[in-house]
Amino acid sequence: MEKYKNVKTFDELIELEHGKIGTASRNKYEEGAQMFIVSEMLKAARKEAKLTQEQLAEKAGTKKVTSQNL
Repeated sequence: MEKYKNVKTFDELIELEHGKIGTASRNKYEEGAQMFIVSEMLKAARKEAKLTQEQLAEKAGTKKVTSQNL
């Protein structure tokens, strides 16, 4: 917890954990965060439409839903 002593904002925490914007570590974090947001939006839309994962996959023209979060 000592390394978090001077952290006052969320942005400072992300920079401490994943580096400055533009670094490989930060880019990987940002990509994962965006993927999570999109998967949550898709999951909510699927549930609102009362579709199962299998039904969504069929409508999308695939045999399998590729995100575990849907």
